Amino acid sequence: MTQTETQLVIISGRSGSGKSSALHLLEDEGYYCIDNLPVALLPQLVTELQENQLTPGPLRAAVCIDARNVSKDLSRFDELIAGLPANVSVEILYLDADDHTLIKRFSETRRRHPLSDARTALAEAIAREKTLLEPIAMAAGLTLDTSHTNVHELRTLLRERVLGRSVSGLSLLFVSFGFKSGIPVNADLVFDLRVLPNPHWEPALRPMTGLDSEVIEWLDQQPEVTELFNDIYYMLNKWLPRFTAGNRSYMTVALGCTGGQHRSVYMAERLARAFAPQYNDVQVRHRETAPA
Repeated sequence: MTQTETQLVIISGRSGSGKSSALHLLEDEGYYCIDNLPVALLPQLVTELQENQLTPGPLRAAVCIDARNVSKDLSRFDELIAGLPANVSVEILYLDADDHTLIKRFSETRRRHPLSDARTALAEAIAREKTLLEPIAMAAGLTLDTSHTNVHELRTLLRERVLGRSVSGLSLLFVSFGFKSGIPVNADLVFDLRVLPNPHWEPALRPMTGLDSEVIEWLDQQPEVTELFNDIYYMLNKWLPRFTAGNRSYMTVALGCTGGQHRSVYMAERLARAFAPQYNDVQVRHRETAPA
């Protein structure tokens, strides 16, 4: 990034998904942050910041855009982004969670949803908000599902994926999960590992995870496991460079088994090791085995 460039992070997502926490983290990291910016003012804001920059070096700014915008302005989101100066590097982060989690969070905090009123129930407001923000969700380079993520985990995830990302190249995240808890909404590619032999049915291995040497050794001995690993590796090795060539900054590969404890954890770790020599930023996250 040159001295004249501006790094702009746009944060959006449904209310209760963690937008404020994300914005506060970036503010702590030295970003100039603005909450609830009318999207139509985005070009004007960039111009003002560039013309009145007080500190030397690259300008880093973050804005939060939510559904309290004029709907016609939200529908013009792509047009507004395309109209920004060429020296502005834009990253769009979209946070979301499943409807049940959002309703629960509002019930626990007793906050009023910004789109709810005497005639609009909470569930209706949440559904309408999703529709209004769809143009931003579709343009987002990184979507994070916070349904199973607390504030501290979210801040850690943002540090790894946004602040810790290499300046250029693809940030590759392998996520293990259990189908019984649902597919991660931020997944770009999903692989189903339930076809593989399951260590769960081995009494000695049942309480362990795919990080334990006994489970790793057992899965290493299953021919189907290596066969599927080779197929997934071949597919990713062929197509990930195409995503990079298309200016894709983030890629999340989700690997699921029944409970997210054994096969998916093992495969995520094995693939991460295989791709680490090719990419500067390879990360692994185990959704079901993460500390509570």
